[in-house]
Amino acid sequence: AIQAINGYSNMSAEEFTDMVFQKIDVNNDGELTLEEFITGVEKDDDLMELISKSFDLSNVLKVIQNG
Repeated sequence: AIQAINGYSNMSAEEFTDMVFQKIDVNNDGELTLEEFITGVEKDDDLMELISKSFDLSNVLKVIQNG
């Protein structure tokens, strides 16, 4: 929903999740620890930008304020 409000709905939640796992699940166990996630996002500028834009809550707050 946040992605749709921000205009980044070109990727489904499943596609987004798959992409994140492909990029940062370093031990390929199908699970991400918080440490793996943070380290992976910090090392991948494109992923950091995508996550920052996709989960920007400023537009959500505007929608809530405007009813």
